[in-house]
Amino acid sequence: MSDQTTIVCRVLAKPEKRELVKKVLLTLVDHTLTEEGCINFDLHQDNENKNLFICYENWESKEDWIRHFEKAKALDDKTQFNEHALDDYTFNEMTMIE
Repeated sequence: MSDQTTIVCRVLAKPEKRELVKKVLLTLVDHTLTEEGCINFDLHQDNENKNLFICYENWESKEDWIRHFEKAKALDDKTQFNEHALDDYTFNEMTMIE
């Protein structure tokens, strides 16, 4: 079994904050791809509900993801990407079944 960690994150922006949320998520993608342990970080926007974003991330280890998550929280504080911009936010830590 691999130490690889997969994160699936669901972000539902408030309609009036959609462009802010999208901008912050795109910035996060650029930063994340340079981080140690990041295998991939893919951002998707729902075709029907433009306020819904899904991030799909793979990390070499859970420790790498935790380090990233702490950095991402700091970015949230700087960009006002918080409960005032979101209707819902969930993430799931996943393991690939082999």
